[in-house]
Amino acid sequence: MSLANLGQKAKSAAYTLASASTGDKNAALLAIANSLEDSISEILAANEIDMANAETNSIPVTMRDRLHLTRERILDIADAVRFVAGLPDPVGRVIGGGSRPNGLNIVKKAVPLGVIGIIYESRPNVTADSAALCLKSGNACILRGGSDAINSNMALVKIMSSALRDTAIPPESIQILEDTTRETAREFMRLNKYIDVLVPRGGQGLIDTVVENASIPVIETGAGICHIFVDESADENMAVNIVDNAKTSRPSVCNAMETLLIHKNCAGNLLPKIADKLIQSSVELRACPCALEILKSKAVPATEDDWATEYNDYILAIKVVDSLDEALSHIEKYSTSHSEAIVTSDLANSERFTARVDSAAVYVNASTRFTDGAEFGLGAEIGISSQKLHARGPMGLQELCSYKYIVTGNGQIR
Repeated sequence: MSLANLGQKAKSAAYTLASASTGDKNAALLAIANSLEDSISEILAANEIDMANAETNSIPVTMRDRLHLTRERILDIADAVRFVAGLPDPVGRVIGGGSRPNGLNIVKKAVPLGVIGIIYESRPNVTADSAALCLKSGNACILRGGSDAINSNMALVKIMSSALRDTAIPPESIQILEDTTRETAREFMRLNKYIDVLVPRGGQGLIDTVVENASIPVIETGAGICHIFVDESADENMAVNIVDNAKTSRPSVCNAMETLLIHKNCAGNLLPKIADKLIQSSVELRACPCALEILKSKAVPATEDDWATEYNDYILAIKVVDSLDEALSHIEKYSTSHSEAIVTSDLANSERFTARVDSAAVYVNASTRFTDGAEFGLGAEIGISSQKLHARGPMGLQELCSYKYIVTGNGQIR
């Protein structure tokens, strides 16, 4: 099927979806969830092909973890779809408005964006999450996953679109690009006749490619050079546990910590304890000269590139700083505006940190790993927006809506 035909089908489906009832959308989502559970063997068989190809192509182990599906993960995906079905419908909610002196009544009402194109890497769960969120918010979606997950993604989309055939929602509401070549991807990015917005979800390279090549409006998501600053007043056990969780619980995701900043007044005593905990998970430590002096053979020298790298791996950059101001300056220079955290017992420092750090999510005494649609109570998310226009942070149902003004009069003219 040509891209134009794909776009036409999505546009037609979006027209129907825009006025679909909440009941019809929820019934469709529950049908999808049930079908995913009934098709576990089919999904796993497709995923096994992708996993074998990943091993052949020497894809790093941490990235293979993002690709890997198990029975439990598929059940979790189905549960996430059900959770979205249970969320309030964002379409039709009144955002604002009022009556004018001339008698006009103005209502600002949420409406779907239309057709959403989603370009992403590696993670098959994004396929189901994105489809569910788009459907509930009244949007059709065209998905373009990476070549490494193509078999898994095609199986998921086939199952989901087939589940819609016995519902009031058009099966063409969920479609996928089966051709994963760069040429087709670039053509897809210019399909502005049919697609209303593009959402790239992945590393900085993917996002930059979409921004540079797209003629469709883009919402940037994904890249996460996340920092944790351990203040001199930090509780030691809390600092060790937060840093360990932010780095090792799942290093391949965008909300994992990539750089640890630690105050010089606590670094001598606390940094070795943090390092010992991280080394238990085989984390490679890349340290500034001051941190290297403290850690000795436990670390290797950091380079300038380390401060600007999203590792997605068991690697951590460490820098000892003289003050909160130096930590803030470092974050301002190298952050991708995703998630940053401070561990501190000083209220003034926590307030200064949250006021000064210009990222989508800013934490006090908590791991950056919580930047997630489900953890924020939004259900799944399309991605973590690191920009400021329209959407910022985890993009749930409300962020997949625009709005229109409905104006009611009784004969007014101007």
